[in-house]
Amino acid sequence: MTKRIKYGLLIDYEYCTGCYTCQVACAQEYQWPAGMGGIHVLETIQQLPSGNAYLAFIPVPTHLCTLCAHRTRNGLEPACVQHCMARCMKYGPLDELVKEMAQKAKTVLWSPL
Repeated sequence: MTKRIKYGLLIDYEYCTGCYTCQVACAQEYQWPAGMGGIHVLETIQQLPSGNAYLAFIPVPTHLCTLCAHRTRNGLEPACVQHCMARCMKYGPLDELVKEMAQKAKTVLWSPL
């Protein structure tokens, strides 16, 4: 029988400022070396219909992310969520996050395997 995943991470990348705090918090939580982590912030150039462009930041969980299972078991948020300065990440039950996602334009819902 496959275990049903119940929790996930909702990332509203419209509001990510590219501070990299989530990336640093994750690496520090696990004492990983530089460049290794459960989340990486990608930089991308977004083209507008007007022809103007802007730099956007998208936090992306990696294969190392467990949503800080050792923290969430004890009622704490994952390190990336706790330290996100823009408050653009939310941890919670998938069914609730799906409802919230439906009301926002630039979101990603992620859950580990």
